[in-house]
Amino acid sequence: MLTDLSFRRVLRASGVAALLSGTAVLTAFAQTPPAAKAPAAAPAAAAPAKAATPAVAAAATSESSIRVLVLPAGETVLASPVPGRIAKLHVGLGVPFRQGDVLVSMDCDEPQARLAMAKADQASATDQYEAKLRMQGLDQASDVEVALAASAVAKAKAQVELYKYQISQCSIRAPWDGRTAKLHVRSFMTVTAGQPLLDLVRSGLLLMKLNVPSSWISTLKMGQTFDVAIDETGKTYPAMVHRINGRVDPVSQTIELEATMTKSYPDLLPGMSGVAKFTGMR
Repeated sequence: MLTDLSFRRVLRASGVAALLSGTAVLTAFAQTPPAAKAPAAAPAAAAPAKAATPAVAAAATSESSIRVLVLPAGETVLASPVPGRIAKLHVGLGVPFRQGDVLVSMDCDEPQARLAMAKADQASATDQYEAKLRMQGLDQASDVEVALAASAVAKAKAQVELYKYQISQCSIRAPWDGRTAKLHVRSFMTVTAGQPLLDLVRSGLLLMKLNVPSSWISTLKMGQTFDVAIDETGKTYPAMVHRINGRVDPVSQTIELEATMTKSYPDLLPGMSGVAKFTGMR
């Protein structure tokens, strides 16, 4: 039989063994590498984009559209050449006229009175010159006096021509066939020289302004035809390249073109806009 002291020694030895056994197990567990994770499945390769068919690519580049602005064949602003009062306006807004028609009549009472005075001065100067010539024949007038009398005649004649010209400016005539686009004045208004009276647009083949890519330079040519779809009318009209600017805009990389309609269309007016359609441009 074990004594009490021997029994205690056995228990102490058993506890130490168990402790050592537990420590070994934990150490082995810590040193064991974790199970390797299964590799993730590789993502499916993206399907390649389908290339555009030749028919679609050709359709994308066969026709190019450019915005255009319709302009008149010519335009100007008529201003008063002389100061005075407007006696009558012979046209209204949008009214057509012919070349040479009187558009504005000015009150010419003052220039006509000045012309009458200038004619009287011319007659007096002419009489004095003729008298000096007769006196010179009698040795009663010197060559200087005769020359001065001749100068007075020339001056009076110039005054007459000046007032005749001013009177001719009292009737302001149309420079070409066209229509009025704006009225700046009304009848009986007093105006100064150089004051705007009327805005005129010229009749004829309408012009168009448009800016196309500068890469078209090698393909564009004078007389090239294209179609223009006008927004206001909803119709398409043929047009032709009339002028090509000699300079490319470095900012927008475009070049300005001027085109004309191939014929006159009564339903088209300056200021309309639309789309020019070029074929075969890239």
